Amino acid sequence: MPLGTGRVRRGGRVVRFPPMSRRDEFIDHLQQVSLFSACSRKDLQLVAKRAEDVHVPAGKVLVSEGETGHEFFVIISGAASVTRHGQKIATLGPGDAFGELALLEKAPRNATVVADTEMELVVLGQREFAGIIDEVPGFARKMLAGMAKRLREADLKSVH
Repeated sequence: MPLGTGRVRRGGRVVRFPPMSRRDEFIDHLQQVSLFSACSRKDLQLVAKRAEDVHVPAGKVLVSEGETGHEFFVIISGAASVTRHGQKIATLGPGDAFGELALLEKAPRNATVVADTEMELVVLGQREFAGIIDEVPGFARKMLAGMAKRLREADLKSVH
């Protein structure tokens, strides 16, 4: 069962999104995510309203390389390791986000992410994201602008 379903999953605790101050903190984190860089604060409030606050224990596998993704994650607290083909490629912490490509395309995850510590995450499911795209004119265009920014950043990193 995906984390974003609103149910408890193997030691993880799922909570409806918290009061406004925590939602504002999440919106601040979202503004730093390339995919959402072209979105207004009002757009991001809608995203936050549809997201869930999830607490997971250390050792929890959040996404597995090769499995189809259904959720996007923003780390509020804690740390996670990212591995690809069994090799550690990154450590993520508060404010980092991962899994955004799962919102745009049903494709296998390109890495595994495991909680190194107890973590608080905000999770947005593919279905909730699709609802926003359908309801808000112009949101898809803003997503494309954010994706273009992400691709440009990745392109710059790949050039030596």
